[in-house]
Amino acid sequence: MNSELLRKLLVAGAAVAALSVAACNKPADKTDAAATSATTSANTAAAAADTAQNAAATAADAAADANKAADASKPADASAAPAAGAAAPAPAMPPKK
Repeated sequence: MNSELLRKLLVAGAAVAALSVAACNKPADKTDAAATSATTSANTAAAAADTAQNAAATAADAAADANKAADASKPADASAAPAAGAAAPAPAMPPKK
């Protein structure tokens, strides 16, 4: 009985090992094609990232120019503090009990 069980376990282990080796080994043609595809995809993604970075830099430059133009069009006294009479009075505190 022990030898039959041992024989079955050895056969099952060999079958699992053979299936594992067969599943993990891929033909070289498919591997090369996959590597080429991955490289092409990486290059496309890098180009898209470069384009996005350039667009962001252009947008930042445009925003800076718009801020400069807005600052230049403000009157000189617009940045001064408001007059003391224009400020709202502080709310009165209720009497403590």
